[in-house]
Parts: sequence; structure tokens; C-alpha cells
Amino acid sequence: MDFFKYKTKVKPGPGKLLVSEPFLPDPNFERTIILLCEHNADGSFGFVLNKPSLANVADVMDELSTFKGQAFVGGPVQQDTLQYIHCIKGVEKSIEILDGIYWGGNFERICLLVETGQVSTDDIKFFLGYSGWSAGQLNEELKENTWIVSNRLDTELVFETNPEIMWQKALKLLGGRFSVYSNYPVDPRMN
Repeated sequence: MDFFKYKTKVKPGPGKLLVSEPFLPDPNFERTIILLCEHNADGSFGFVLNKPSLANVADVMDELSTFKGQAFVGGPVQQDTLQYIHCIKGVEKSIEILDGIYWGGNFERICLLVETGQVSTDDIKFFLGYSGWSAGQLNEELKENTWIVSNRLDTELVFETNPEIMWQKALKLLGGRFSVYSNYPVDPRMN
């Protein structure tokens, strides 16, 4: 039996994580964690949670000039757009993708909350671009064992965990053989 072959028991959907396999060859997704916001017959999309960009949010959007955090690379699609997930209740037009974690919402309200210091980097993440799959594409990648689907997440993992250790932490939260995966070196020749 191939050590890496397995069937995932968790199905993809909004509020689930896609954790990349240790040796995923696509550099856009090497050792990444993606929070799925949508998954249906038309396709899927989400945001890479652990890939900081070189830009600060304040440098990208004048309206967020007081925000002290980095923007993240949400994925390779439409990197000229800014999207966000947050754990702020009561933001109009936001979509709850998991208990206490929201996608989008009234941007003017978000700007006001940032400007008045009511929102910190532990409450919201901003993304340049997103990760997207056409109809059936993600399901095919799952059959090829490219991703591990996880429902082991909370606001601490999503908003407070250092991006450099997030991939390992997500695997350790799954336990069992996934804890072993978390220790694999980036370059197996260095083992």
C-alpha cells in the first residue's frame, strides 16, 4: 500500500480547509492551507491562509491606511482584487462560511472599524487574489490525492497562527499519519 494513498472522510465545502500534500508540485500551492468559501457544481474558490505577500494592506488600499498587517496571496486568480475574511459579527452583507468566520461584507463598515481601532490583525485577513477551480476540477484533484480536506479549524488557526507554522499545525490537528506528514522536510534529500 502506498503510504500517501488514502480516501478522505471529510468532503470539501464552505468552511473546510484544503491542506496541500507534502510534495505537491505546484509552487502556487506548496505547503499551503486554503479556506474554502464555496464548493458546488459550478466550481470552488477559497483563500490561501499562510502565504503572506510582500505588501502591507495599507500600501494596497488607501482606505485601510491605519491597518498594520500584511496582505496575503489568496491564490493565483485575479491578484488585482482585494478580498477579506474576518471574525467580526454584524458586518452587513458578510457571508458566514463557518461558525464565527465570515467572508466579505460592507467594505465601508470594515474601513470604519479599522480606522477607529476596533479591528486588529487577529480579527481580519486581507487577500490579493483567490484560489479557484472550475466545475469538477477540485474533485479530480482530490481523487489524485493532491489535497487533504479538514474540518479542524477555528479562529485561532485562521487568524492568529503564524503563517510559517500553519501548515504543520493543521496537519498535527488531524492527528494520526497526518502528524507524521507535518514533519516531512521541504526537500526530501535533506532528510
